[in-house]
Amino acid sequence: MPIYEYRCDSCGFQKEHIQKMSDAPLSECPACGAASYKKLVSAAGFQLKGTGWYATDFKGGSAQAAKPAASETAAPAAGGCGGACACHPG
Repeated sequence: MPIYEYRCDSCGFQKEHIQKMSDAPLSECPACGAASYKKLVSAAGFQLKGTGWYATDFKGGSAQAAKPAASETAAPAAGGCGGACACHPG
């Protein structure tokens, strides 16, 4: 769900609210009760929950070095072609 930032024009109270995109914008200030509580234009914010590609692949902030595959570490076949050619029928 998106996180929206609101500020009251009357008292200056400011707070972030988690709302569904389909929810109507808030208008009443929770601090002073004035009807001048307005959504601010700011960078989009959202929460990522649960397990998934974000939690498993990117959450740490840095990529881990990938282990080389066995085919990359194996010595090439005789002839230097790697064995995947017409001269080495499989």
